[in-house]
Amino acid sequence: MDETALIAGAQRGDLDSFNRLVLAYQDLAFNLAYRMLGDDALAQDATQTAFLSAYRSLPTYRGGSFKAWVLRMVTNACYDELRRRQRHPTTPLEPETDEEEEMESPRWLASDGPSPEESVERVELERAIQHCLNELPDEFRTVVVLVDVQGLDYEEVSSTVGKPLGTIKSRLARARQKLRGCLQGFWELLPAQFRLGGEAIL
Repeated sequence: MDETALIAGAQRGDLDSFNRLVLAYQDLAFNLAYRMLGDDALAQDATQTAFLSAYRSLPTYRGGSFKAWVLRMVTNACYDELRRRQRHPTTPLEPETDEEEEMESPRWLASDGPSPEESVERVELERAIQHCLNELPDEFRTVVVLVDVQGLDYEEVSSTVGKPLGTIKSRLARARQKLRGCLQGFWELLPAQFRLGGEAIL
């Protein structure tokens, strides 16, 4: 994919060029939104909103990492949804277990043909990780998802969230520390290599 040519075409109004850019980044964008919001439907909405914003803002794009530019749109859409959720909290409509606990799909931990026991463990681990991510302040969650889940480097994250490198590194260190502390409460769900003396190590 010649990203530069596609961007130039999209800026000239070529919808096919923009659609090819969307296809290239939609999975990355959705995964970020899902980890930020913890909800499949909200993540889809935020991703769609972000790409609409990106399309409208194409004339303002002045080079640099297009990936970081797109993910900034996704991050902003997620922040908008998180603020809306704080103003208007809702009751989740996800199916519940017999213990009235909300069930979630283990999207990113799924593998081919797990046993029923493995499936249950992965669902529980997914729930624990998402719970701990949700406990983080929004700005910490953004950085740890971008670096540790999406694999962006510090400069890309700095460009995405519009903060200096020092701030990114500081937030990441504090986010990891908080996650480590939170996940110690779920150490029995973690793979053996992440346990040490009954405590999780990350």
